[in-house]
Amino acid sequence: MDDLEIIYSYTRQEAIADGVLIDVSGTAAEVGIKYPVAVTTALWNQYIEPDQSLKSFGQSIEGRLWDVLWMFRVNAFICKDSLLFYNVYFLMEEKLELVKLKAVCSPGDTMSPVVTIMLPDED
Repeated sequence: MDDLEIIYSYTRQEAIADGVLIDVSGTAAEVGIKYPVAVTTALWNQYIEPDQSLKSFGQSIEGRLWDVLWMFRVNAFICKDSLLFYNVYFLMEEKLELVKLKAVCSPGDTMSPVVTIMLPDED
């Protein structure tokens, strides 16, 4: 088993450069999260970035991202596992929708901890 050769690897940095992940570490640090954080483009496109009609209700990327990160931080204090499921309310089409999210804390490209937040069916 120790003789296995890595044929291909896809780094977190490559995923961010390719747009598969969106680095939100700056905002995460403001929320009080110490590790680098990225969200998937599916989460970003479906829930964090509001459409024009939601913007007319005062919804913004900054506010919705803050909610995702704040709720992660609150729930991370309770759950000390590397896999965390938690819920966030989003205003969607003039009504609140409770959305389940998944956060994974794992070694990043340099083996330091990183957090990735995604929809529950994503890996």
